[in-house]
Amino acid sequence: MRLLILRHKPGRGTSALALAVALGICSARPAIGAERITLANGFDLVCNHHQIVDGKVRVYLKASEPDYFELNREDVTGYETVPDPPADINAGDTAASHPPASANSQKAETRLTASDLHQLLSKAGTERNVDEDLLASVVKAESGGYVRATSRAGAQGLMQLMPGTAHDLGVADSFAPDQNVRGGAAYLDWLLTRYHDNLVLALAAYNAGPEAVDRYHGIPPYHETRVYVARVVHEFNRLVTARERLAKQNLASATTMAIPSSNLGTH
Repeated sequence: MRLLILRHKPGRGTSALALAVALGICSARPAIGAERITLANGFDLVCNHHQIVDGKVRVYLKASEPDYFELNREDVTGYETVPDPPADINAGDTAASHPPASANSQKAETRLTASDLHQLLSKAGTERNVDEDLLASVVKAESGGYVRATSRAGAQGLMQLMPGTAHDLGVADSFAPDQNVRGGAAYLDWLLTRYHDNLVLALAAYNAGPEAVDRYHGIPPYHETRVYVARVVHEFNRLVTARERLAKQNLASATTMAIPSSNLGTH
């Protein structure tokens, strides 16, 4: 399985919020007139606003709720107000350059079960050498598992493929779960290869298009894209942590049940 690279290597116990900060993104969509805070480590993050409280920089993710985290003042090198990007920034025909799929287009009867989705993602992940949990995280962010999810821009299916992208990937029917997942996995595999297994850049390109990532030499300054990357990375991190925890529990259980041969003596 390929090794996915983040722009910043957090420790095993790094929280999802700390990971988002390390990536230079926030986990909530800011309002118009949000702030970009430049960090001393070279990254930046876009949030709603900040305040200096007791010598700390308190960064607020939302305007009206007490949802914030704190940074040391020496960790911040600058602040600036940034507007929302133009409405047509995601007009390109990419796999996921589109607004989130509308709930009105999602029918409960077409939502896959966890078991069915697992089978599809496991097969596609094995074929493309892409972590199944990563595919699951993308599907959750893109469609929530609804087979016939459709965005306002026309992206379709579990992994929200635009018609042109689907055609290029050989997907005849984007609403066919197996075709859609195979196509989405193939596109994500291509992006990971293009960006040398840098997960953050690949996800940013999946959302905003590789042209935008190349133009800005990193995550584009689009609120939607930054939130998208944070959401997928957060979920992927959660799934991997749960997977590792389960593996440890199974190992401990197997070790407890095993009886060492050295303890088998005659009495």
